[in-house]
Amino acid sequence: MEMVQVVFLTVLMFFVLVTVHEWGHYYFAKRAGILVREFAIGFGPKLFSYKRNETQFTLRLLPFGGYARMAGEDPEIIEIGAGQTIAVRLGQDNKVKNIYLDALDTRRNVIRGEAQYTDLENNLQIRLDVDGDVTTYEVHPQAMLIRGGQQTQIAPKDRQFGSKTVAQRSIAIFAGPVMNFILAFVLFAIHLQMVGIPVENPTYVKIGDVSPNMPAQEAGLKEGDIVESINGEKIGADYQKMITMTSESKGKAMKWSIVRDNQTIDFTLIPRSMEGQEGGKVGITPQLPSRSATIGETITGSGTAMVSTTKAIFLGFKQLINQFNMDDIGGPVRTFEMTGQIAKQGIEYLTYWAAILSLYLGIFNLLPIPALDGSRLVFLGVEALRGKPVDPSREGMVHFVGFAMLFLLMIAVTYNDILRLISG
Repeated sequence: MEMVQVVFLTVLMFFVLVTVHEWGHYYFAKRAGILVREFAIGFGPKLFSYKRNETQFTLRLLPFGGYARMAGEDPEIIEIGAGQTIAVRLGQDNKVKNIYLDALDTRRNVIRGEAQYTDLENNLQIRLDVDGDVTTYEVHPQAMLIRGGQQTQIAPKDRQFGSKTVAQRSIAIFAGPVMNFILAFVLFAIHLQMVGIPVENPTYVKIGDVSPNMPAQEAGLKEGDIVESINGEKIGADYQKMITMTSESKGKAMKWSIVRDNQTIDFTLIPRSMEGQEGGKVGITPQLPSRSATIGETITGSGTAMVSTTKAIFLGFKQLINQFNMDDIGGPVRTFEMTGQIAKQGIEYLTYWAAILSLYLGIFNLLPIPALDGSRLVFLGVEALRGKPVDPSREGMVHFVGFAMLFLLMIAVTYNDILRLISG
């Protein structure tokens, strides 16, 4: 049951991180009047999909991220060539509501003819030749193109990403990382409310986590117990003394006096070694007494955590550049593995880890790497300086190459992580 809970919490955490990021893109794109065709979590084959208003919300198989696909970012919908036979259905306002491109014989209550002129971006008109009778029809701005059972909403020019101002497009792109920063701040604050603020001048050490299948658990120690003395020596708030005495007593019986529910209970523990660590261990995490954090302390503490974690992230980037090592890079497999290990330690640890990952996701996406939000913001900055956009085909090629390289790197890192797991 514990494993199921850990897997659920791990998947839920990644779902929330990606959803919050993409929701930032989606919300501010909609505010700018951009048609968002799809809001997807994950990549690859669809697992679940439903449509609300103009947007298709999709859950996909590979949990490597997500996207909010805006009209105009990719080449727009299929063009209708002059002389092509199509069928249209009019709405109550006598504007074209549906445009059918195939299976025309099966369509009912439609007008069928040869398209002489089609403009689905600017003037929103279709001119049809129906048995020699030429008529121009107005097209509804939310008309649907239908082919092969699939419906695609048209995107008039004013609903496309490229038609908006540099400021509107920049906000829609920048909003994704910003939402991750906000989420990180909130999660740091929640963590602080969970664990509290260390008490000044503490007088005792409390037992935090108790590791399974270790001497402390086998002897009966529990989370929340207060360590009064070890081998007759008072511990007080000196948890380093407790750690040192335990480390020096590997294989030797130790007498621990514990206060539980205002009663003193004696336990005998024999520290033993742990792989990769020196000295004796009993399998507990010491914890100093704490108090509830005030609102002011929560806000300042969360801000401090944001600053210190940001510095640590950039220090990691610097070390990775100076001394690149494939084993130092963790892909989705390693991240899931670490998250699972942290989830086992408790919800407060998972909350703190989720805050770190959210902050990292926001910062990483702002790096000027092709296909990431930072690269798109660079192109928008160049457009603002030049007074005209970069050739969309060139920008698209840069992002395509960048995405391909990132995808290949992810495959290599994932392969490396799997080999590491197999080899132990």
